Amino acid sequence: MRSCTRAVVAGVAALAAITLAGCGGSSAGGSGGDKLDVVTSFYPLEFIARTVGGDAVNVTTLTAPGVEPHDLELTPKQVGEIAQAKVVVYEKSLQPAVDEAVEQNAKETGFDVAPAAELEATGANFEEHEEGEAEAAGHSDEALDPHFWLDPVRYTKVVNAITDKLVAADSANADGYKARAKTLLDEVGKLDSEFRTGLANCKLKTFVTSHEAFAYLAKRYGLTMVGIAGFTPDAEPTPTRIKEVQEIVKAQHVTTIFSEELVSPKVAETIAKDVGVKTAVLSPIEGLSDANSQETYLSLMRENLQELRKANSCT
Repeated sequence: MRSCTRAVVAGVAALAAITLAGCGGSSAGGSGGDKLDVVTSFYPLEFIARTVGGDAVNVTTLTAPGVEPHDLELTPKQVGEIAQAKVVVYEKSLQPAVDEAVEQNAKETGFDVAPAAELEATGANFEEHEEGEAEAAGHSDEALDPHFWLDPVRYTKVVNAITDKLVAADSANADGYKARAKTLLDEVGKLDSEFRTGLANCKLKTFVTSHEAFAYLAKRYGLTMVGIAGFTPDAEPTPTRIKEVQEIVKAQHVTTIFSEELVSPKVAETIAKDVGVKTAVLSPIEGLSDANSQETYLSLMRENLQELRKANSCT
């Protein structure tokens, strides 16, 4: 992958400096001269907290690089960090272990971003049923799609919500939080514009991914996503689902099957080989891997844009 320095455009240098400041540093913030202790459950929320928080916060994330967020199991130390934090930022129903820990240890300090993200049902989650049962269950069409961060517009709403939470928890540093939030919001706004322009004229409108993480992105920018698996990336697709995907690839002349960093690409590679198309990586940005640990949400989204443009022959 390209480095984050090459992937971002003018103006992100200032944002990167803010983000790096949020990873450490000695400036004090928060009440009593101490930094505000913030725990985030996984990377997209960590990026917001570090960037908006700057040197006024001490951010701990529960999902380390290389760990698939859906599979997260908490250590006793992490449960203790949740209990001691002034703010715990998470998305309810995405990581059951985090939900339980917040319920038991952080009822007052836990902050669920799902309401701000305005989640919708996108018709996925079908891998949780045995073959035949999925049809009876209507493919779990009412399950709310958690992947809000892959839509820059929804991500903006969560940036605003987390900023408000930090301001409420640490009013002494409100001006700094608001200023850094404005910088981030400007960059996410540019990202939205780049996607609108970059995907406006595409020969193909359908793309195939390892799991159904990109429905919000597809809806926002006029594409159609086909997931091999549902919401859970490491779920085993049924033979029926694999056949459905193969038929869609052939009928719609799809050129690329997308896999992702944190889950085995074997199923995607097998389907691609069977139907004679290419493979590439489209990051769901659920967490960083060891290979892309120096990337950011912004740079990874821009890499996704370039991969989609290539696969769908966009001009």
